[in-house]
Amino acid sequence: MHRPNWFKDGRVLVSSAPTCGINKDGLDQFVVDVATGTRGDRLDDQLSIDVRAVLDGKTTSTARFVRSEEIARDWRVVPNYFDQRHERQFAAFVKRELEGWETASLGELIDDGCILRRDGHGSPSLDQRVGSVPYIKVSDLRAGFVNINPTNLIPVPLAKSMWRGDSSGLQAWDLLCPERASKNIGDFCVLMPGQEQIIVTREVIILRVLERANFDPFFLMWALTLKVVRQQWNRIIFMQTNREDAGHRYREIRIPIPPSTEIAADISTPFRTYYQSLAEHRTQLAQYLAEDGRHHYFVNPD
Repeated sequence: MHRPNWFKDGRVLVSSAPTCGINKDGLDQFVVDVATGTRGDRLDDQLSIDVRAVLDGKTTSTARFVRSEEIARDWRVVPNYFDQRHERQFAAFVKRELEGWETASLGELIDDGCILRRDGHGSPSLDQRVGSVPYIKVSDLRAGFVNINPTNLIPVPLAKSMWRGDSSGLQAWDLLCPERASKNIGDFCVLMPGQEQIIVTREVIILRVLERANFDPFFLMWALTLKVVRQQWNRIIFMQTNREDAGHRYREIRIPIPPSTEIAADISTPFRTYYQSLAEHRTQLAQYLAEDGRHHYFVNPD
């Protein structure tokens, strides 16, 4: 059997090229000038660049050889999964900006007892949303907050059956993120004080910082919103379609780990100040609504 000169035994050539010179309409796709937004006359074809490089005995930032057992182990044959650009950018950022820091994956932090990961409660039927307990869908997790929709409320008895008890099991400052059926997978939101008694759809990742960690929830939010961390999700989300999910691949996301609790608290101060200040004002508004807000339709109407 003929073997091309670029062939490597036990290796699979993977190209995660984002463009191939053809757009979604089947027409030529040209390189766009970022400064002006205008199309040039050169095709945007990274796949062709990858092919030519491999034929010349080289690799590119989007083309490399992967050991065949890596693919066979979990049968993850999506090229994007083997794209190492985001990991390299993350490592370079930590080395450049955070000297003396370590790194860890979410999976390692969960296994080490620094972070607790739990699932959402479930999804009540549409006709059951006639009560007073907020039901949170993935679309309610936006811009760093859990946004309660006053048209999605369920009865307390139903909520307790889904909680399997009298409480949701959630705590203020838990971090919530869609893990399925949403294009904002990887965007974490903070559960504010007073929002604990809610029903969360099962398609959500819930993270809680435990005492073993040398950081608090505000540092974790700081870390998870770093661009070099957020970009890592592009590798583990195989598609961006309606029913896509991250599975257990979210465990591979790496974040910086501070040398001390003091450094963690200092660098995340803006996040802590922002959320705690909002929590104080939310509490004041809730007190007003409870005492003299009977004429208002706001957040959780009776």
